Amino acid sequence: MDAAAAAPPLTGQAFGAAEVIGVFAALVHAAGWLYAHWWVLALALTVVWAGGEWAVRCLAARASAQRMALELVASRHFDPGLEEIFRRGVQLARASTSMPWWVPRRAKCVQVRLRADGSRALRYRIEGPAGGERLLSITPFGPDVTVTRAGRIADTPRVHTVRAEFVLRGKPTAPLRDVPLAPDPLQPLVDAVADLRAELGDLAEIRLAIQRAPKWVLRARRVQLMAAARRRERREAQRAARWIRQDAGRIEDSLPWQLQQLLTSNKTGTGSGAGGGRRLVMPPVPRRVDPVEALGKLAEDDHLVRVQLLVMCASNTEGRAQARLAQLQAGLDVFGGRSRWAMRGWRVGPWRIGADRWPTRRGFERRWHLGHCQPPRPNWTRLEELTGLLKPPTVHCRLPVLAADLPTFTFGDPALLLQGIHHGPDGRRRLVATWAGETLFEVGVGKAGGGKTERALAQAIGWAHAGGGLVFVDPHRDSWPRAAPFLAHEHLMHRIALIDLNALGPDPRISSWNPLGMHYGQHPHEVVEAVADAFASVLAWDDANAPRALTILTAALTVLTAVNETACRAGRPADQATLFHIRALLTETAFRHAALAAVADRLDAETRAWWTTVFPSLAPDAFAVVLNPIARLAANPVTRAFLGQAEGVYNIRTAMDTHMIVWICPGGNGPTDRLITALLARDLLRAARSRRDTPEQRRVPFRTYFDELITLTGAAPETIASMFEDLRKYRCHVHGMTQLLSRLPAPVRQSLLQNASTLATTAGSVSAVAPVTAEWGDTPSAARVATMNRYEHYVSLTVRGHRIGPVQLRGPHLDDVYADHARPRQVPALEHAAHANADAHPLTHLTHRAAGQLARVTAFLTTHTPTGTRTRPAGPAARRDTEFG
Repeated sequence: MDAAAAAPPLTGQAFGAAEVIGVFAALVHAAGWLYAHWWVLALALTVVWAGGEWAVRCLAARASAQRMALELVASRHFDPGLEEIFRRGVQLARASTSMPWWVPRRAKCVQVRLRADGSRALRYRIEGPAGGERLLSITPFGPDVTVTRAGRIADTPRVHTVRAEFVLRGKPTAPLRDVPLAPDPLQPLVDAVADLRAELGDLAEIRLAIQRAPKWVLRARRVQLMAAARRRERREAQRAARWIRQDAGRIEDSLPWQLQQLLTSNKTGTGSGAGGGRRLVMPPVPRRVDPVEALGKLAEDDHLVRVQLLVMCASNTEGRAQARLAQLQAGLDVFGGRSRWAMRGWRVGPWRIGADRWPTRRGFERRWHLGHCQPPRPNWTRLEELTGLLKPPTVHCRLPVLAADLPTFTFGDPALLLQGIHHGPDGRRRLVATWAGETLFEVGVGKAGGGKTERALAQAIGWAHAGGGLVFVDPHRDSWPRAAPFLAHEHLMHRIALIDLNALGPDPRISSWNPLGMHYGQHPHEVVEAVADAFASVLAWDDANAPRALTILTAALTVLTAVNETACRAGRPADQATLFHIRALLTETAFRHAALAAVADRLDAETRAWWTTVFPSLAPDAFAVVLNPIARLAANPVTRAFLGQAEGVYNIRTAMDTHMIVWICPGGNGPTDRLITALLARDLLRAARSRRDTPEQRRVPFRTYFDELITLTGAAPETIASMFEDLRKYRCHVHGMTQLLSRLPAPVRQSLLQNASTLATTAGSVSAVAPVTAEWGDTPSAARVATMNRYEHYVSLTVRGHRIGPVQLRGPHLDDVYADHARPRQVPALEHAAHANADAHPLTHLTHRAAGQLARVTAFLTTHTPTGTRTRPAGPAARRDTEFG
């Protein structure tokens, strides 16, 4: 005890050293225990990592559920500049951060989705945080891009699906290739999906995720790059020094050098050893590393983003998805320079280990469905490198014509109207059509023999077989024998009527028409207006240069229509007057007095006063201007027979309402023929307008085809122009063909181009097709159109309210398109039925009957008095028995 008490106490310094030794021993013991039980530490770290990853994934999935989608649709004239696209990229980068603070970085991104599913050539969608919707909805592209809120797309599973992830390969600091905006950088991708077939389940989609680059990772990467650059410079300096020493050694060991040294020593008088020794070589100093050069695009934080590029292709047909992926990979190669997009994975023989296989497929699927941005490589790019992907397709992009853009023509479908043959990018030929309800007016331009009439015939025949009604007006008659073999079907013959005024053959058969007839229930004032306007258009009458002629003709027509209305009410429609009785009314006193007396109660006071006061004051030569065209009509036996029958069978209003197929061949383009054409055209306009008495939903669609518009508009320019302006309201649609737009009257030409749902042109001279290509903005140019082959057409169409094209189509040839529907042996039966439906009779018979019509009308007027008993007018059923159809 004394010894212990005598021991000296521990000092503070000694106690501190002992404590340090104890702590060190404990640490050594703990390290030994961990070394012996390493699995405990690994398990703990794994649990912590798994728990953190689970929490991060839950938060990211929760944030992804609140994402929204916008769909951008560009107009045909969308042509943005680099600054506009760059500003859009800035918006996307800013919108990626519009999320709460707790959202993991992988969910803070905006996705650009380029999707081809058959509904459109390339759908362009933006998906991002719901908080960034307002920012993303307002684009710098202006009104040329329409932004709409879009819902989620639910894809049906396909049999074959391939996936790929593209990462940036090459020099990490080098930019992608600077791709110009013209042609559109998206053109290779559009071409890659141009032959996509929705009916086979084809689908292709590219998703580009964009997020702000993490600053701490970027700083660490810069430190690595600078260190690597310095090491590279040191290696280069060392290599240069080594080469310099080697070169100096070679020089000093060479014979010339030794001789030079020997001569120098002799001249200076020094010994051989005085000039010996080697030269002093200064090694090069490592060059200072320029941060801008070493870091490249990573030198500045501004507008630097991290991207992720995922691609998925699917199809129900084996091999098509893989081929589509290869095409898209080739399309992305356009962006490659010193840095390029490369597919992630390894190739082992015929197999590729990538996003389609373990272990990366699960991560690909998670990022694809949740919209996360978690690339395996940094994939840093500047916004300027992505300009080609930050906008919808522009005006410089050639978009393919898909089945969703132009429906495929189906024979017998009344909803479709044949337009032509489209050759797809994969070489497939497809009969394309437009919706009949949207094809209101159509114009076809082209040189003779170019195929415009053939195309119109193919369209008309398809419409006829689908149950539609139409009238085809052809002054040259060539269309009838061309179309007859394809119309010679039993189910069509009862609907076809032929009005042929060419009087071909030894015993021609002619139909009949009374423009003044009242036996179909027409309104008298509409008939008077139609006939007077027809005469005025052909003879160039107006209120300024021929007021008296118009007044006389109108007054005469008013009396004759009143006479005919009286005859019909009396049950004697066979005693109606015709156009040829205008001469008797104006020049024969007895006939005039009888007519005025018979219809005195049907004329208004002003009309009666004109006949009693003004007419007697007119000189006899005042009637010549009115009687001259009527005399020309009467001098032609064909027109005399056609217009001289009291109960004319031709009634275009009935044809409209009963799905009739009427072929009208006026017979030429002389003065008399032009007057007939004008009368027919004006009557067609009157009949269409008269459909106002029928509710719109009950109006039967009816199509009018005018071949050789130059000939027809020469007779009735204002009438044809009015048709292109008004007939749409009455569900009557006009199709016109002409060789030269410039030869059409200005009102007709302006109405055609303004209201045309379909505008087509074949090859022709540059000056002839220039007015059409001007409507398309000279795309294609007139020179390009002028060099097309025969039967080739450029056509702009209207489908679902959108203009499609101009697209190049092959004109349908009847012998190819309708080869299975040709019935040449039944053509005689068709012509017989067409004449029967038009109630056509021999020309001599009708001429003889027309010559005796004046006597029948005079007899009726003599026996009929205003106070006489009026017979109840014939009912609709009785009237319909006498009209064709």
